[in-house]
Amino acid sequence: MRILIAEDDSIIADGLCRSLRGSGYAVDRAANGMEADTALVSTAYDLLILDLGLPKLSGLEVLKRLRSRGSALPVLILTAMDGTEDRVRGLDLGADDYMVKPFELPELEARVRALTRRSGGAAPTVQFGPLSYDQVGRVALIDGEPLDLSARELGLLEVLLSRSGRLVSKDQLVDQLCGWGEEVSHNAIEVYVHRLRKKLEPGGVRIATVRGLGYCLEKPQENRSA
Repeated sequence: MRILIAEDDSIIADGLCRSLRGSGYAVDRAANGMEADTALVSTAYDLLILDLGLPKLSGLEVLKRLRSRGSALPVLILTAMDGTEDRVRGLDLGADDYMVKPFELPELEARVRALTRRSGGAAPTVQFGPLSYDQVGRVALIDGEPLDLSARELGLLEVLLSRSGRLVSKDQLVDQLCGWGEEVSHNAIEVYVHRLRKKLEPGGVRIATVRGLGYCLEKPQENRSA
């Protein structure tokens, strides 16, 4: 799941990037409105976290341009401006949620989970054979037993579940799991898949490899030799 943070305050931006990457999200950061607008045109994101007081192009103008292109990308506004008028303008332009600085990271992460879940139209819990995934708490269980997953493994599982029944290429996994400046090779993706596979297979859920094309999840009744 890929998130763009448009924030000119480097301290706030760095804290958000570290927190969200630690939770398994791919995160890019734009330091001004022009960078944010360019990124939104060229890259597919699952969420935009948008500061209103951006240099070069205001956050409200970034939001206006995004919606004028017909994008339904979820937008969470962050701003130090806490007047009712500011909130109304942002929401009227198409923002989905609003947080006033200073804020608590656990609350922001909860709102991120809610917005990304809502945008996908998904139920709070995804069931895939014996595997269930709680999208609110970001907890995976097989037959009711929790799986101990790293942030990368959790992100990988989310991508595979969101595309269940379809092949996911290594390039697509890199795009979904890695932000700008993160050097993640195809070999590293193979390592993440191997580690996740070892944790899923004892419960009967298999990650199938289609050589040269990618990976997909298989339920126990679908398992076949590959």
